[in-house]
Amino acid sequence: MAARGYRLETHPEHEEQPASEGGPYKEFGTFRRKTMATATTVIEPKVKVSATKLLINGKWVDAASGKTFPTINPSTGEVITQVAEADAVDVDKAVAAARAAFEKGAWRKMSASARGVLMNKLADLIERHAEELAELESLDNGKPYQVALAADLPLTIACYRYYAGWADKIQGKTIPVQGRYFTYTKHEPVGVVGQIIPWNFPLLMQAWKLGPALAAGCTSVLKPAEQTPLTALRVGELMLEAGFPEGVVNILPGYGPTAGAAIARHMDVDKVAFTGSTEVGHLIMRAAADSNLKRVTLELGGKSPNIVFADADMDKAIEGAHFALFFNQGQCCCAGSRLFVEEKCYDEFVEKSVARAKRRTVGNPFLTSTTFGRAKP
Repeated sequence: MAARGYRLETHPEHEEQPASEGGPYKEFGTFRRKTMATATTVIEPKVKVSATKLLINGKWVDAASGKTFPTINPSTGEVITQVAEADAVDVDKAVAAARAAFEKGAWRKMSASARGVLMNKLADLIERHAEELAELESLDNGKPYQVALAADLPLTIACYRYYAGWADKIQGKTIPVQGRYFTYTKHEPVGVVGQIIPWNFPLLMQAWKLGPALAAGCTSVLKPAEQTPLTALRVGELMLEAGFPEGVVNILPGYGPTAGAAIARHMDVDKVAFTGSTEVGHLIMRAAADSNLKRVTLELGGKSPNIVFADADMDKAIEGAHFALFFNQGQCCCAGSRLFVEEKCYDEFVEKSVARAKRRTVGNPFLTSTTFGRAKP
Protein backbone atom coordinates (compact mmCIF):
# COMPACT_ATOMS: atom_id res chain seq x y z
CA MET A 1 0.00 0.00 0.00
CA ALA A 2 1.26 3.46 -0.77
CA ALA A 3 2.13 5.67 2.17
CA ARG A 4 -0.72 7.74 3.48
CA GLY A 5 -0.56 11.49 3.05
CA TYR A 6 -1.43 14.18 5.57
CA ARG A 7 -2.18 17.87 5.53
CA LEU A 8 -3.05 20.33 8.29
CA GLU A 9 -6.12 22.53 8.37
CA THR A 10 -7.41 25.06 10.87
CA HIS A 11 -10.76 23.90 12.18
CA PRO A 12 -12.52 26.58 14.27
CA GLU A 13 -14.95 26.01 17.11
CA HIS A 14 -14.02 22.40 17.56
CA GLU A 15 -13.91 21.19 21.11
CA GLU A 16 -11.41 18.83 22.57
CA GLN A 17 -12.15 16.52 25.46
CA PRO A 18 -9.65 13.90 26.63
CA ALA A 19 -10.85 10.32 26.64
CA SER A 20 -10.54 10.26 30.43
CA GLU A 21 -13.13 13.04 30.64
CA GLY A 22 -15.80 11.21 28.69
CA GLY A 23 -14.83 11.70 25.07
CA PRO A 24 -17.04 9.94 22.55
CA TYR A 25 -14.61 7.08 21.90
CA LYS A 26 -13.04 6.94 25.34
CA GLU A 27 -12.89 3.16 25.46
CA PHE A 28 -10.86 3.21 22.24
CA GLY A 29 -8.48 5.92 23.47
CA THR A 30 -9.46 8.62 20.99
CA PHE A 31 -10.58 12.14 21.80
CA ARG A 32 -12.09 15.32 20.42
CA ARG A 33 -10.58 18.79 20.38
CA LYS A 34 -11.35 21.68 22.71
CA THR A 35 -9.52 24.76 21.44
CA MET A 36 -11.42 27.37 19.43
CA ALA A 37 -8.96 27.04 16.55
CA THR A 38 -6.62 24.10 16.18
CA ALA A 39 -4.55 22.36 13.55
CA THR A 40 -6.56 19.44 12.21
CA THR A 41 -4.96 16.57 10.34
CA VAL A 42 -6.52 15.50 7.08
CA ILE A 43 -5.59 11.96 6.14
CA GLU A 44 -5.31 11.55 2.40
CA PRO A 45 -6.40 7.96 1.66
CA LYS A 46 -4.02 6.15 -0.67
CA VAL A 47 -5.67 2.73 -0.51
CA LYS A 48 -5.99 0.91 -3.82
CA VAL A 49 -9.06 -1.25 -4.46
CA SER A 50 -7.69 -4.60 -5.61
CA ALA A 51 -10.58 -7.07 -5.25
CA THR A 52 -13.83 -6.44 -7.13
CA LYS A 53 -14.82 -9.91 -8.37
CA LEU A 54 -16.51 -12.90 -6.77
CA LEU A 55 -14.42 -15.31 -4.74
CA ILE A 56 -15.57 -18.84 -5.64
CA ASN A 57 -13.52 -21.98 -4.98
CA GLY A 58 -10.35 -20.01 -4.32
CA LYS A 59 -10.55 -18.07 -7.61
CA TRP A 60 -11.56 -14.51 -8.45
CA VAL A 61 -14.22 -14.69 -11.14
CA ASP A 62 -16.75 -12.45 -12.87
CA ALA A 63 -20.44 -12.94 -12.21
CA ALA A 64 -22.04 -15.50 -14.53
CA SER A 65 -24.28 -12.74 -15.87
CA GLY A 66 -21.35 -10.39 -16.41
CA LYS A 67 -23.20 -7.76 -14.39
CA THR A 68 -21.56 -5.33 -11.97
CA PHE A 69 -22.87 -2.71 -9.58
CA PRO A 70 -21.33 0.49 -8.19
CA THR A 71 -20.18 0.90 -4.62
CA ILE A 72 -20.49 4.54 -3.56
CA ASN A 73 -18.38 6.76 -1.31
CA PRO A 74 -21.10 8.15 0.99
CA SER A 75 -19.01 11.23 1.80
CA THR A 76 -18.89 12.43 -1.80
CA GLY A 77 -21.55 10.45 -3.65
CA GLU A 78 -18.90 9.34 -6.12
CA VAL A 79 -18.52 5.81 -7.41
CA ILE A 80 -15.48 4.12 -5.87
CA THR A 81 -15.49 1.16 -8.23
CA GLN A 82 -17.69 -1.41 -9.95
CA VAL A 83 -18.11 -4.77 -8.20
CA ALA A 84 -19.24 -8.08 -9.67
CA GLU A 85 -22.93 -8.73 -8.96
CA ALA A 86 -23.70 -12.30 -7.88
CA ASP A 87 -27.08 -13.92 -8.39
CA ALA A 88 -28.57 -17.41 -8.08
CA VAL A 89 -26.25 -19.03 -10.65
CA ASP A 90 -23.19 -17.80 -8.78
CA VAL A 91 -24.68 -18.94 -5.48
CA ASP A 92 -25.07 -22.44 -6.93
CA LYS A 93 -21.40 -22.48 -7.92
CA ALA A 94 -20.25 -21.18 -4.55
CA VAL A 95 -22.39 -23.67 -2.60
CA ALA A 96 -21.06 -26.54 -4.72
CA ALA A 97 -17.49 -25.40 -3.99
CA ALA A 98 -18.23 -25.09 -0.28
CA ARG A 99 -19.86 -28.55 -0.24
CA ALA A 100 -16.87 -30.15 -1.98
CA ALA A 101 -14.46 -28.44 0.44
CA PHE A 102 -16.50 -29.59 3.41
CA GLU A 103 -16.92 -33.22 2.37
CA LYS A 104 -13.70 -34.19 0.63
CA GLY A 105 -11.24 -31.30 0.43
CA ALA A 106 -8.15 -30.44 2.43
CA TRP A 107 -10.32 -28.61 4.97
CA ARG A 108 -12.12 -31.83 5.85
CA LYS A 109 -8.81 -33.59 6.56
CA MET A 110 -7.26 -30.69 8.44
CA SER A 111 -6.87 -31.00 12.20
CA ALA A 112 -8.69 -28.59 14.49
CA SER A 113 -5.42 -27.09 15.70
CA ALA A 114 -4.33 -26.49 12.09
CA ARG A 115 -7.59 -24.61 11.48
CA GLY A 116 -6.74 -22.43 14.45
CA VAL A 117 -3.26 -21.75 13.04
CA LEU A 118 -4.79 -20.59 9.74
CA MET A 119 -7.22 -18.30 11.55
CA ASN A 120 -4.35 -16.79 13.54
CA LYS A 121 -2.44 -16.24 10.29
CA LEU A 122 -5.46 -14.37 8.96
CA ALA A 123 -5.61 -12.23 12.11
CA ASP A 124 -1.90 -11.43 11.73
CA LEU A 125 -2.41 -10.39 8.10
CA ILE A 126 -5.37 -8.18 9.01
CA GLU A 127 -3.22 -6.57 11.72
CA ARG A 128 -0.39 -6.03 9.23
CA HIS A 129 -2.81 -4.32 6.84
CA ALA A 130 -4.79 -2.50 9.53
CA GLU A 131 -4.27 1.03 8.19
CA GLU A 132 -5.15 -0.03 4.65
CA LEU A 133 -8.31 -1.80 5.82
CA ALA A 134 -9.33 1.14 8.02
CA GLU A 135 -9.00 3.47 5.03
CA LEU A 136 -11.02 1.11 2.85
CA GLU A 137 -13.70 0.76 5.53
CA SER A 138 -13.97 4.52 5.95
CA LEU A 139 -14.03 5.09 2.19
CA ASP A 140 -16.79 2.55 1.57
CA ASN A 141 -18.80 2.93 4.79
CA GLY A 142 -18.31 6.61 5.70
CA LYS A 143 -17.33 6.10 9.35
CA PRO A 144 -14.45 8.22 10.66
CA TYR A 145 -11.10 6.70 9.75
CA GLN A 146 -9.84 7.10 13.32
CA VAL A 147 -12.81 5.10 14.64
CA ALA A 148 -12.28 2.35 12.08
CA LEU A 149 -8.61 2.12 13.03
CA ALA A 150 -9.11 2.38 16.80
CA ALA A 151 -12.26 0.25 17.12
CA ASP A 152 -13.26 -1.83 14.12
CA LEU A 153 -9.81 -3.22 13.30
CA PRO A 154 -8.75 -4.25 16.84
CA LEU A 155 -12.15 -5.85 17.47
CA THR A 156 -12.01 -7.72 14.16
CA ILE A 157 -8.51 -9.04 14.86
CA ALA A 158 -9.48 -10.03 18.41
CA CYS A 159 -12.53 -11.89 17.11
CA TYR A 160 -10.52 -14.09 14.74
CA ARG A 161 -7.93 -14.78 17.43
CA TYR A 162 -10.61 -15.65 19.96
CA TYR A 163 -12.23 -18.23 17.69
CA ALA A 164 -8.84 -19.52 16.55
CA GLY A 165 -8.30 -20.46 20.18
CA TRP A 166 -11.60 -22.34 20.26
CA ALA A 167 -10.87 -24.47 17.18
CA ASP A 168 -9.24 -27.34 19.13
CA LYS A 169 -11.37 -26.97 22.25
CA ILE A 170 -14.79 -27.97 20.89
CA GLN A 171 -15.42 -31.12 22.88
CA GLY A 172 -18.23 -33.55 23.55
CA LYS A 173 -19.02 -35.50 26.72
CA THR A 174 -18.96 -39.01 28.05
CA ILE A 175 -22.23 -39.72 29.85
CA PRO A 176 -22.76 -42.38 32.53
CA VAL A 177 -25.93 -44.36 31.86
CA GLN A 178 -27.50 -47.48 33.30
CA GLY A 179 -26.33 -50.74 31.74
CA ARG A 180 -23.24 -51.93 29.89
CA TYR A 181 -23.08 -49.05 27.46
CA PHE A 182 -20.53 -46.45 26.50
CA THR A 183 -22.41 -43.21 25.80
CA TYR A 184 -20.83 -40.08 24.44
CA THR A 185 -21.61 -36.96 22.46
CA LYS A 186 -19.50 -35.44 19.73
CA HIS A 187 -19.78 -31.92 18.35
CA GLU A 188 -19.55 -31.81 14.58
CA PRO A 189 -19.63 -28.92 12.09
CA VAL A 190 -23.04 -28.15 10.62
CA GLY A 191 -21.72 -28.12 7.05
CA VAL A 192 -22.15 -25.37 4.46
CA VAL A 193 -23.18 -22.10 6.10
CA GLY A 194 -24.73 -19.17 4.24
CA GLN A 195 -23.86 -15.85 5.86
CA ILE A 196 -25.41 -12.48 5.06
CA ILE A 197 -23.95 -9.39 6.73
CA PRO A 198 -24.93 -5.69 6.97
CA TRP A 199 -23.16 -2.44 6.12
CA ASN A 200 -22.74 -0.81 9.53
CA PHE A 201 -19.66 -2.78 10.69
CA PRO A 202 -18.55 -4.63 7.55
CA LEU A 203 -15.22 -5.99 8.82
CA LEU A 204 -16.48 -6.89 12.26
CA MET A 205 -19.68 -8.51 11.00
CA GLN A 206 -17.62 -10.63 8.62
CA ALA A 207 -15.43 -11.75 11.54
CA TRP A 208 -18.45 -12.51 13.74
CA LYS A 209 -19.84 -14.75 11.02
CA LEU A 210 -16.67 -16.43 9.72
CA GLY A 211 -14.89 -16.81 13.07
CA PRO A 212 -17.19 -19.36 14.76
CA ALA A 213 -18.01 -21.16 11.49
CA LEU A 214 -14.35 -21.73 10.61
CA ALA A 215 -13.42 -22.72 14.16
CA ALA A 216 -16.12 -25.41 14.06
CA GLY A 217 -14.93 -26.70 10.68
CA CYS A 218 -17.77 -25.39 8.52
CA THR A 219 -17.40 -23.92 5.07
CA SER A 220 -19.01 -20.64 4.10
CA VAL A 221 -20.82 -18.74 1.36
CA LEU A 222 -20.79 -15.14 2.55
CA LYS A 223 -22.71 -12.23 1.03
CA PRO A 224 -21.47 -8.82 2.17
CA ALA A 225 -23.85 -5.88 2.06
CA GLU A 226 -24.10 -4.42 -1.43
CA GLN A 227 -23.41 -0.99 0.10
CA THR A 228 -20.04 -2.05 1.58
CA PRO A 229 -18.42 -5.00 -0.19
CA LEU A 230 -14.83 -3.80 -0.41
CA THR A 231 -13.30 -4.82 2.92
CA ALA A 232 -14.96 -8.25 2.76
CA LEU A 233 -13.33 -8.83 -0.62
CA ARG A 234 -9.95 -7.57 0.62
CA VAL A 235 -10.14 -9.99 3.56
CA GLY A 236 -10.86 -12.68 0.97
CA GLU A 237 -7.49 -11.88 -0.61
CA LEU A 238 -5.83 -12.13 2.78
CA MET A 239 -7.49 -15.50 3.40
CA LEU A 240 -5.97 -16.87 0.22
CA GLU A 241 -2.61 -15.43 1.26
CA ALA A 242 -2.96 -17.13 4.66
CA GLY A 243 -3.44 -20.47 2.92
CA PHE A 244 -7.13 -21.30 3.38
CA PRO A 245 -7.99 -24.17 1.02
CA GLU A 246 -10.13 -23.50 -2.02
CA GLY A 247 -13.87 -23.50 -1.44
CA VAL A 248 -13.70 -22.98 2.32
CA VAL A 249 -14.81 -19.34 2.14
CA ASN A 250 -16.67 -18.01 -0.90
CA ILE A 251 -17.55 -14.30 -1.06
CA LEU A 252 -20.43 -13.11 -3.22
CA PRO A 253 -21.21 -9.39 -3.35
CA GLY A 254 -24.70 -8.81 -4.63
CA TYR A 255 -28.22 -7.77 -3.72
CA GLY A 256 -30.51 -9.25 -1.10
CA PRO A 257 -33.49 -10.16 -3.33
CA THR A 258 -31.19 -12.08 -5.70
CA ALA A 259 -27.99 -13.39 -4.10
CA GLY A 260 -29.24 -13.22 -0.50
CA ALA A 261 -32.54 -14.91 -1.29
CA ALA A 262 -30.76 -17.64 -3.27
CA ILE A 263 -28.57 -18.43 -0.25
CA ALA A 264 -31.55 -18.51 2.13
CA ARG A 265 -33.57 -20.92 0.00
CA HIS A 266 -30.72 -23.10 -1.27
CA MET A 267 -31.31 -26.79 -0.68
CA ASP A 268 -27.63 -27.56 -0.07
CA VAL A 269 -27.00 -24.84 2.50
CA ASP A 270 -27.21 -26.37 5.99
CA LYS A 271 -27.52 -23.15 7.96
CA VAL A 272 -28.03 -19.46 7.25
CA ALA A 273 -26.87 -16.67 9.56
CA PHE A 274 -28.15 -13.13 9.00
CA THR A 275 -27.64 -9.76 10.63
CA GLY A 276 -29.97 -6.99 9.48
CA SER A 277 -33.55 -5.82 9.60
CA THR A 278 -36.45 -7.62 11.23
CA GLU A 279 -38.37 -7.44 7.93
CA VAL A 280 -35.68 -9.36 6.05
CA GLY A 281 -35.26 -11.72 9.00
CA HIS A 282 -38.87 -12.82 8.45
CA LEU A 283 -38.12 -13.51 4.79
CA ILE A 284 -35.02 -15.54 5.57
CA MET A 285 -36.74 -17.65 8.20
CA ARG A 286 -39.61 -18.32 5.79
CA ALA A 287 -37.22 -19.28 2.98
CA ALA A 288 -35.30 -21.59 5.31
CA ALA A 289 -38.53 -23.31 6.35
CA ASP A 290 -39.88 -23.58 2.81
CA SER A 291 -36.66 -25.14 1.49
CA ASN A 292 -34.71 -27.75 3.49
CA LEU A 293 -35.66 -26.55 6.98
CA LYS A 294 -32.10 -25.31 7.44
CA ARG A 295 -30.95 -23.93 10.76
CA VAL A 296 -31.23 -20.16 11.16
CA THR A 297 -29.44 -17.61 13.31
CA LEU A 298 -30.83 -14.07 13.20
CA GLU A 299 -29.43 -10.90 14.74
CA LEU A 300 -32.04 -8.24 14.04
CA GLY A 301 -32.32 -4.56 14.83
CA GLY A 302 -34.03 -3.14 17.87
CA LYS A 303 -35.02 0.07 19.62
CA SER A 304 -32.94 -0.01 22.77
CA PRO A 305 -34.12 2.41 25.48
CA ASN A 306 -32.12 4.40 28.01
CA ILE A 307 -33.94 5.21 31.25
CA VAL A 308 -32.83 8.30 33.19
CA PHE A 309 -34.05 9.16 36.69
CA ALA A 310 -33.71 12.53 38.37
CA ASP A 311 -31.16 11.29 40.92
CA ALA A 312 -28.71 10.26 38.19
CA ASP A 313 -25.42 12.06 37.55
CA MET A 314 -26.94 14.14 34.78
CA ASP A 315 -23.72 14.92 32.91
CA LYS A 316 -22.72 11.26 32.80
CA ALA A 317 -26.23 10.20 31.81
CA ILE A 318 -26.30 12.72 28.97
CA GLU A 319 -22.87 11.67 27.71
CA GLY A 320 -23.80 7.99 27.93
CA ALA A 321 -27.09 8.51 26.11
CA HIS A 322 -25.36 10.63 23.47
CA PHE A 323 -22.72 7.99 22.80
CA ALA A 324 -25.34 5.22 22.73
CA LEU A 325 -27.26 7.03 20.00
CA PHE A 326 -24.55 8.67 17.90
CA PHE A 327 -21.74 6.11 17.91
CA ASN A 328 -21.07 4.77 14.42
CA GLN A 329 -23.47 7.37 12.99
CA GLY A 330 -26.25 5.74 15.02
CA GLN A 331 -25.94 2.66 12.83
CA CYS A 332 -25.85 0.02 15.58
CA CYS A 333 -28.25 -2.88 16.19
CA CYS A 334 -28.30 -1.87 19.87
CA ALA A 335 -28.23 1.92 19.43
CA GLY A 336 -29.89 3.74 22.32
CA SER A 337 -32.47 5.30 20.07
CA ARG A 338 -35.16 5.70 22.73
CA LEU A 339 -35.01 7.73 25.92
CA PHE A 340 -37.30 7.60 28.95
CA VAL A 341 -36.54 10.54 31.24
CA GLU A 342 -38.15 11.25 34.62
CA GLU A 343 -40.41 14.28 34.34
CA LYS A 344 -38.73 16.47 36.94
CA CYS A 345 -35.36 16.34 35.13
CA TYR A 346 -36.78 16.22 31.61
CA ASP A 347 -36.25 19.87 30.66
CA GLU A 348 -32.67 19.90 31.93
CA PHE A 349 -31.89 16.65 30.14
CA VAL A 350 -33.31 17.83 26.81
CA GLU A 351 -31.54 21.19 26.98
CA LYS A 352 -28.14 19.67 27.76
CA SER A 353 -28.60 16.82 25.28
CA VAL A 354 -29.33 19.27 22.45
CA ALA A 355 -26.27 21.30 23.38
CA ARG A 356 -24.16 18.13 23.43
CA ALA A 357 -25.41 17.03 20.03
CA LYS A 358 -24.58 20.43 18.51
CA ARG A 359 -20.96 19.98 19.57
CA ARG A 360 -20.60 16.83 17.52
CA THR A 361 -18.53 17.34 14.38
CA VAL A 362 -20.07 15.97 11.20
CA GLY A 363 -17.97 15.79 8.09
CA ASN A 364 -15.17 14.22 6.11
CA PRO A 365 -14.34 10.85 7.71
CA PHE A 366 -10.66 11.38 6.92
CA LEU A 367 -10.55 14.60 8.96
CA THR A 368 -9.23 13.88 12.45
CA SER A 369 -11.69 16.35 13.96
CA THR A 370 -14.70 14.44 12.60
CA THR A 371 -16.67 12.46 15.17
CA PHE A 372 -19.68 11.72 12.96
CA GLY A 373 -18.98 10.48 9.44
CA ARG A 374 -21.32 10.13 6.51
CA ALA A 375 -24.09 7.60 7.06
CA LYS A 376 -24.80 5.03 4.39
CA PRO A 377 -28.22 5.68 2.78
